Amino acid sequence: MATKDTMTINMGPQHPSTHGVLQLVLELDGEIVRSAVPHMGFLHRGTEKIAENRTYHQIIPLTDRLDYLAPMSNNLGYVLAVEKLLGITDSIPERANVIRVMLAELTRIKSHLVWLATHALDIGAMTVFLYAFRERERIMDLYEKVSGARMTSNYFRVGGLSADLPEGFEKEITSFIDDMPGCLDTYEGLLTGNKIWQSRTMGVGIIEAEDAIDIGLSGSSARGSGIDWDLRRDNPYSGYETYDFDVVTRTDGDTFSRYKVRLDEMRQSLRIIRQTLDRLAPGPVLADEPKVCLPAKKDVVGSIEGLIHHFKIVSEGFKPEPGEIYQAIEAPKGELGYYLISDGSSKPFRMKIRPPSFVNLQALPQMVEGKLLADVIAIIGTLDIVLGEIDR
Repeated sequence: MATKDTMTINMGPQHPSTHGVLQLVLELDGEIVRSAVPHMGFLHRGTEKIAENRTYHQIIPLTDRLDYLAPMSNNLGYVLAVEKLLGITDSIPERANVIRVMLAELTRIKSHLVWLATHALDIGAMTVFLYAFRERERIMDLYEKVSGARMTSNYFRVGGLSADLPEGFEKEITSFIDDMPGCLDTYEGLLTGNKIWQSRTMGVGIIEAEDAIDIGLSGSSARGSGIDWDLRRDNPYSGYETYDFDVVTRTDGDTFSRYKVRLDEMRQSLRIIRQTLDRLAPGPVLADEPKVCLPAKKDVVGSIEGLIHHFKIVSEGFKPEPGEIYQAIEAPKGELGYYLISDGSSKPFRMKIRPPSFVNLQALPQMVEGKLLADVIAIIGTLDIVLGEIDR
């Protein structure tokens, strides 16, 4: 509440630097922020409630729209949760797991590129925006090849993948990971040593490790405060425990630290993708689970049994045993978790999503208090939030 010495202003919900439809009610003493109250809900679509009236397969496209900058990560977390509920986690073919890891890491790079581009643009560095979107376009082309869509790509299925990789995909992704290290060096050349960038990010938005843990920060935002925690290593899924990569941390807890963490994470993702290419042996991409997975297309068009099988799964879905599970993954923005309750029907009794952006946004009031109004822009950017998964 403003006093006679302060002023209350609204930043958003249509402000270009709020990274979505977010409203911040700021109490200002001159240019100093005394308090900040985030108001969200402008993008609420009721995803969790809609899921209660969809079969498990029909929910997959809903997850693309959560963090719409990382659709395949959302898909992965959900299908892993359903597979855990069904008890078929160990039935997923090796090739499907390898491709899942490959595309999850490609998605991490894609998401981080948008973060870097918009974060830099918010602070006034326009060139990096153009370069980062140039590299993102190459990933979008790869997305389109495997799924048919550039933005809300939908490729993962319960039990594996919707189809095998298209011809020439491995060659294109190899070319991309060969070029990308040089691109990352270019970004660093433009920003890391830049005095203006340093003055806008160093010492700005500091959050200590203890406070970050209390709030529930995860992902790069937590690792920038020295919290050495990554679900790919500490609670692995899809075979991540077999890959060689480093969990990047920094201890300063400021905007610059989080910037450096995400850049180095992209380098680690390239390292993981290269390992997946070395492991990409021929084999099936869908589990041998007839009650869950759709039959091969040749069986659908070539036999009445296959057609009926396909029709039954599509129209009625499958029915997991009653129970409840929680499955989390290391999404680009942090811990993305799905909590599912089955009542034995073909539709979930309850689906609760734990979105990293929603939890990470809790840190914003503490990070901006006592800072300048201009620092609010840098701090929103460094949290890398997407309102699609905050509001759901």
